[in-house]
Amino acid sequence: MITSVVESIHAVPAAEWEHLARPAGLYLSHQWLAGQEEDPTAGCAYALVRDREGELLAAAPLYLVRDEPNDSYRPDAVLPPRLRPRVIAGARRGYHNTPLTAPALDAADRDACLVLLRDAARDFATKHHTTHWWPYLTSAAATGLARLYPDRPLHLEDDALIPLPGSGIEDYIASLPSQRRVGIRRERRAFAAAGLDVRHQALADCSEEAGVLLAGHQQDHGHDRDGVDAMTGLLQRQAAAMGTEARVVAAYDGRRMVGFCLYYHYGATTWIRAVAVDRRHPTPHLYFNLMYYLPAEDAYAHGTTGLHAGMTAIEAKRRRGAVVCGLYALVDREP
Repeated sequence: MITSVVESIHAVPAAEWEHLARPAGLYLSHQWLAGQEEDPTAGCAYALVRDREGELLAAAPLYLVRDEPNDSYRPDAVLPPRLRPRVIAGARRGYHNTPLTAPALDAADRDACLVLLRDAARDFATKHHTTHWWPYLTSAAATGLARLYPDRPLHLEDDALIPLPGSGIEDYIASLPSQRRVGIRRERRAFAAAGLDVRHQALADCSEEAGVLLAGHQQDHGHDRDGVDAMTGLLQRQAAAMGTEARVVAAYDGRRMVGFCLYYHYGATTWIRAVAVDRRHPTPHLYFNLMYYLPAEDAYAHGTTGLHAGMTAIEAKRRRGAVVCGLYALVDREP
């Protein structure tokens, strides 16, 4: 096996990268990572492991973080005080991380690839006089990497995935306990009776309206730095990077957007990226319909089999059928 480090995702053909990334998730996809290269708060590189014939066997993005605006990715906010790595291995955004390995590898070759990725991340960090960490690893990824690091995986958060069985949203509802079926049907009926205009559109066509709502949502949750300009800029950059893949379902009262959900269909999963509503608007169950039911309808239309609902409000997601798994960090020690 041969390890190399390249400075841009564009140095790797998209189809070659996607062979590894598609089973892993949106936030390690070629297109998503290309968009992250535009973020000025970190420099990036990519560790690649190939066999002697040149086939890509494993990969991991590497980020030297200069300034972290997201508290959930700040080592001083989520790691023990003695640990202050400045290099992130794997996905830097999305709270869903794993090293990329080729699906057909046997256990021995996969373990060998993980060692080489660890060594590449360690060498990259050492060159910048720091250490590295893997934030928000899935439980399977944390288990696979744990033997390569000095400390046990640190639990950071829980992650929710809602299975979407059958061929339509009624199949999803039917899979839930009877009390929940009644509740969800009531929430859907009450929202529909409000008579809002539900629109499916590209993020590029509504990023300014969505940015206003997202800024209000962030500030309601104590993120005072996430103002309208910052959130609109974030959504516009995402729209530019992801194009028509960045889909929005939004509710309008006349011409006014009162809530939206940004999501992506990728692999077998529909990934919820952002949800925000105007809390001054009295529509019943507006948030639940935008967060769960309307994206689920579109997921069925696109043939995906799960709705990635992410972190926070875990019990609300359990009540809607979510399977919940831990997310972990692994941190390299100072040499």
